[in-house]
Amino acid sequence: MRLHEFILTEFEQILTEWDSFAATCAPASITMDIEALRDHAREMLLVIAKDLKTDQSQFQQSEKSKGRGPVSDGAELTAAEEHGAERAESGFTAVQLGAEYRALRATVLKLWTRECGTLEAKDIADLIRFNEAIDQLLAESVSEFNDSVEDAKELFLAIVGHDLRSPIGAIYTTALLMSESDRMDQSHRVQAANIARYAMRATQMVGDLLDFTRSRLGSGIPVHAVEVDLRSVVKDVAEEVMAAQPGSIVQFELGEQQVGQWDEERISQVLTNLVCNAVEHSGPGDTVGIVLAGDSENVEVRIHNHGAAIRPDHLDGLFNPLKQSTSLGRSSSQGPNSNLGLGLYIAERIVDAHGGHIAVESSEEQGTTFTVRLPRRVPVCEA
Repeated sequence: MRLHEFILTEFEQILTEWDSFAATCAPASITMDIEALRDHAREMLLVIAKDLKTDQSQFQQSEKSKGRGPVSDGAELTAAEEHGAERAESGFTAVQLGAEYRALRATVLKLWTRECGTLEAKDIADLIRFNEAIDQLLAESVSEFNDSVEDAKELFLAIVGHDLRSPIGAIYTTALLMSESDRMDQSHRVQAANIARYAMRATQMVGDLLDFTRSRLGSGIPVHAVEVDLRSVVKDVAEEVMAAQPGSIVQFELGEQQVGQWDEERISQVLTNLVCNAVEHSGPGDTVGIVLAGDSENVEVRIHNHGAAIRPDHLDGLFNPLKQSTSLGRSSSQGPNSNLGLGLYIAERIVDAHGGHIAVESSEEQGTTFTVRLPRRVPVCEA
């Protein structure tokens, strides 16, 4: 009996044996009934049987063996893709998902070879085609499984980040009031001020987390462009950083009026991140320099510091998310300015949303310079 005929004939026996294996995938399988455990196995077996009956070229065979067979048109998921997505939702692991396909493959081949006895040449060809079909289905399931898991993780981070804002805000407000109260002695007011400062830093980290998840989930970082003089933004950022980090020295050259259509709060976020980063990686007593220049079409902000250079092999991909400062070949910080490694990524996303870009140059001789280039007029989509 040809393999496709066997699959269609022994449908229920194959599914029953496969059910028995899927039911062992605890803890995810504990709450699932028999129909749920079978969810898309029936449809996938029909796909395999149909595939075995269809002629294919040598190229098609090669592509399928690599998991690059025909895919859905995007309008709806294939049975294998739906299977991967629902297994992710049900709490299965990637290992369990792969084991399901291994069990399906083993079940079909065990029952079929028992039925056939001795395999002939045509049976070997069916065996090869069957393995190619399983590999293709597995590739589809794993791809959709991974996408579903990543979306769930990022949505979870967004929810947690949003919910953390209220309690951290309450801590900041209370600590700030205590630091200004005449009913407390000086040492307690200093401690309360420290709590307020760290709470504010935690708020900024939560904001970074929300921006990160928003950009990763596809909605992008919202910007609202208005007429802004960038000189005032640079001046305010420099003064705020020096006030927040006693002992830091930030000098700036503002040049002529630099007016354009930008989101003032978001651009301030970018510059604050870059200037704080420059201060953090400067040596004691070193000066961080900010130079603002531009022409009729664009404005550039250059932020320079001396100190340990970024290693050349880390310059590429520097703006990738979750880059830790220790991986940049520079000194790391465990103080209030240390973060999740999201700052550069978010800065790059904000600048990109304005139609601009960020570049970086770094060497032991010249120090490190981040250059933010922004067009003065750019259409901005409001979220």
